Amino acid sequence: MSVAGRVLAVLMLFALGACDINPFDRQAAKEPLPRHQALKTFDPHRKDFTCKYEANAVPPIDPEAEAWNQEALYVTRYALWQNQKDWKKAEALWIKAAQRKHWKAMMNLASLYEKGEGESAYQGQALSVVKADPDKAVTIVEEAMRLGIPAAYDKMGNYHANGTGGIRISGSRAWAFWQMAADMGNPQALTHIGKATAATYDNPEEGFWGNLPIAIQMLECAFAQGFGRAAYELGTVLQTGDRDNARALRVLHEGVKLGCEACANALGSKFRHGSPVVGGSKDQAREERYDALGDALYHNPDLRFPNLDKVVPLPPAKLPSWDLSQPQTLVDAAKGPVLAQIVKPAR
Repeated sequence: MSVAGRVLAVLMLFALGACDINPFDRQAAKEPLPRHQALKTFDPHRKDFTCKYEANAVPPIDPEAEAWNQEALYVTRYALWQNQKDWKKAEALWIKAAQRKHWKAMMNLASLYEKGEGESAYQGQALSVVKADPDKAVTIVEEAMRLGIPAAYDKMGNYHANGTGGIRISGSRAWAFWQMAADMGNPQALTHIGKATAATYDNPEEGFWGNLPIAIQMLECAFAQGFGRAAYELGTVLQTGDRDNARALRVLHEGVKLGCEACANALGSKFRHGSPVVGGSKDQAREERYDALGDALYHNPDLRFPNLDKVVPLPPAKLPSWDLSQPQTLVDAAKGPVLAQIVKPAR
């Protein structure tokens, strides 16, 4: 074939290749990255809020991918010493699960890459090390955003707040992403905005505003989804000015069941001082039990206490007798047979 013929053949191949390009791919290439998407401006004084549950927005979870996610959580669980946690194995498992669009694995993997893990293990003897890769974290979160995962929008808000992965810091876009995540039902974003808007006046420079009715609705929505931190923030709001002490007590107590250390510590303190939340009477026995549970959660935030009412029921129920010289027996009785595994909030 002559030189001219070979040139013509190459040109024809390029032309044919161009015809084979999927029009959607060409359109996708023109679309902005999810981090740059247009957003509704954050409105701390909104008048309406509709509670949505995150569970109704996420894609279905593949059973095998869930098994991989749980195994990854198991080999990095809080109960292990730092030098016993196998982060490389967890990374490999989360990558496999993320390829199946397992949204919790995607969030766990992004969290892993945000700062890395394993390098500060006990005496430097890490079982495995995963280096930080913030750019990769952002890429994973953007893929999750394309799947419509509310937690991904919450994380993108964090990334704009902190400048993760080269993203330009922007408070306005951070709040806008958190607002979007909250409207989609993400408990972390609901709690973050609920707390920020539960003030009695505005101070944007300090990050809080006065919109109590909507703040309570958001916190109630997050609490109803089983998010322990929301219980603490909601209980705090309800007891302020003695708005609803009875409800605050029940919410904080339920928060302990959900693994909220701050809830347990708060109740221990209230029974110690005879706070109005607990009826104004001091109760050393209840104080000691909540303190023991708070200490257990400090050391292992994965703990959950579904049997809490059996060891420390709310008054006026009588307390069962207990030997607190061995507080672990109280902890064991309060917790269920399986540790609940959750995606850790980024903030």
